[in-house]
Amino acid sequence: ERIQADRDDPSLPLVTAPFGHASQEVVNLLLCGEAVSNVFDGKVDFGGGMFLNGIPNDVEVGFLTLLESLNFCKVGQYLKCPKWPIWVVGSESHYSVLFALNPNVQEENELEERESKIRRAFDAQDQSGGGGFISVEGFQQVLRDTDINFPSDKLEDLCNAGIIVWSEFWQALLQLDKRAGGMKDPTGLMGKKQFTIYHFNGIAKSVLNGNANIGGSTIQRPRLCKLNVSVPPRWTQDEYLADVVSASTSGSKDDSVLSLAPPVQTSQHAPLVDCIRTRWPRAVCSWVGDMPSIV
Repeated sequence: ERIQADRDDPSLPLVTAPFGHASQEVVNLLLCGEAVSNVFDGKVDFGGGMFLNGIPNDVEVGFLTLLESLNFCKVGQYLKCPKWPIWVVGSESHYSVLFALNPNVQEENELEERESKIRRAFDAQDQSGGGGFISVEGFQQVLRDTDINFPSDKLEDLCNAGIIVWSEFWQALLQLDKRAGGMKDPTGLMGKKQFTIYHFNGIAKSVLNGNANIGGSTIQRPRLCKLNVSVPPRWTQDEYLADVVSASTSGSKDDSVLSLAPPVQTSQHAPLVDCIRTRWPRAVCSWVGDMPSIV
């Protein structure tokens, strides 16, 4: 009865078609102890006593999903930033696991912590169900909560449409001096980091058994893939991205670099990378051998 009470719609099945894997409610029950139907943080009030329930508090193991990269949902910070660097990864067919051996992959520097604080304040005023916009009144509260002081003309521009969209607010913060509460970084190089993560897919895949040059054969078994990841700072303007990636692969000894992995030399892509980028935006990934599979 308690599980049914947690759900937005108790009439829906707990096992989904066509593959028969657990619904989001079952996954959330295992991750946070409540069978809520959504992956955002907290509750969304639609008025008239109607609420949608999300993740209520911090979790030990997180969750990432390909659906977010396709803009079908928005995973909240509770699931993206768990106590331990372990994430269940949802795909179209089943679940796999992403993890790191070093918990420092989750550490933030001063500016990243500042960005997270601003995002939490913004999300607290977002009543759109993860749509990424808030009212002018909510925006004024965000500015008070985070000590941000925009010039009057810029403030008027942001409020002109009657709603404030996160992407426009964020771009304005990138141009606002740090002394006024902004995130301006003239170099575009602060906060870059490198690390190693691993992906485990329990569905049997064809892998090479032995050396292909001497007649090695393929066998079916679960696959563990090691990925090298390079992440530019989240507040970097797009035009700086190429420079950031180049600098991160040149063996820089800057204190702001999280040097937990060899430099990433080339950028490779797979659907898993899209999931990783929902946690670390614009991450550049590479691996050796077969590409990681989430299906």
